[in-house]
Amino acid sequence: MQRREFLNRSFLAGATCISLPLAELREAISSEILTKKTNAYRITRSAPTKFYDGKKCWCHPRAGIIPGVGNNGDPRVVLTMNSLTVSGSDVFEGLFGMITDDLGKTWSKPTEIKTLAPRIETIDGQKRPVAVSDFWPTWHQKTGRLLGTGHTVVYTPDWKVKNPRPRHTSYSVYDTKLNQWAAWKKLQMPDQKEFYNAGAGCVQRFDEPEGSILLPIYFEPAGKNSRVTVLRCQFDGKELTYQQQGNVIAVEDKTRGIGEPSLTKFQDDYFLTIRHDKRGYIATSKDGLHFTDPKPWTFDNGEPLGSYNTQQHWVTHSDALYLVYTRSGANNAHVFRHRAPLFMAQVDPKRLCVLRKTEQTLVPQRGARLGNFGTTYVNPEESWVTVSEWMQTWGPNYVMPVNNKYGSDGSLWIARIHWDKPNRV
Repeated sequence: MQRREFLNRSFLAGATCISLPLAELREAISSEILTKKTNAYRITRSAPTKFYDGKKCWCHPRAGIIPGVGNNGDPRVVLTMNSLTVSGSDVFEGLFGMITDDLGKTWSKPTEIKTLAPRIETIDGQKRPVAVSDFWPTWHQKTGRLLGTGHTVVYTPDWKVKNPRPRHTSYSVYDTKLNQWAAWKKLQMPDQKEFYNAGAGCVQRFDEPEGSILLPIYFEPAGKNSRVTVLRCQFDGKELTYQQQGNVIAVEDKTRGIGEPSLTKFQDDYFLTIRHDKRGYIATSKDGLHFTDPKPWTFDNGEPLGSYNTQQHWVTHSDALYLVYTRSGANNAHVFRHRAPLFMAQVDPKRLCVLRKTEQTLVPQRGARLGNFGTTYVNPEESWVTVSEWMQTWGPNYVMPVNNKYGSDGSLWIARIHWDKPNRV
């Protein structure tokens, strides 16, 4: 692990870490904070930190809340993000964290989370690094704990991704008193052969009122492309355990299959949005486990949504359901897989389509991809979308210059959705 420790020291030395009052924060970042108003909400944006030194940048920033422990009864927001080595493919050598107790007016500096650091494991007789990535912290109301889930990435000894490899759902619990994450664990699955390569990376879970967790995962059985299912899990505040699973959702074609599913509930139905190489899909359920066949995402006029080979996630308000996504056809052909700008639009829950006239830009494109992001319920007045500029494009051998002509600089963006009506979700 000496190599990783050396890289992290170099990484932290080059990072721009901001912990300033909001007025100074506005002046400190190169991009102004913008406001956009609709008839249901307004959007403000800020960038509390940024990092890119030509070798590494932030990725996968996602936030969870701890209600009532911030200033003046506000929630504490705990944000985690991976470091990404841009010279490789999906090389995540560490998880870092930031905290705000005043709804983003000030932030702590990004700090390495040592309890979530990679480990060395012996796999097939060879010692290999195993990292936690694609992590998503979410408050578990029943136990009063912040539970983060993601998946593991097994690398070769020289930090390359190689298949076939085992993959697990990883998880960790945040200790509010100590302000630290517990050492990460692996969710134990019932069929080790079927779920040899299975995990909950980048997925949005749904917690039932009685405390059970509906956790979408994607997995790749031997000889088949990737498919999706939803697990019902129990969580006692310390251990996450498998209870049962729903039906298997698959798109049988010659692509890699489907993955990165995200789940929500709106009114009486459950909604699952799913990544695919060529298009995004939506499926629905009455019980949260057994879903319909996936339907390609479209706008309400029948045209394809244009979101492909990247994830989509939900922003759920008690009055309306929203999808956050990237898509083609937005003067963004220069962006890797058209992964910027980041859009949000209202979903028609009956027709299962996106209402085009409601589409708004959450984060504008500045050349870098914005396809790996998270959404967070913060309080009845606000929901947040967190994303960082992924400073790598068109393959690992091409490194985007720091000051490219579109303006990206490795900023970590927070798009705050200020609701006109309180969110009773």
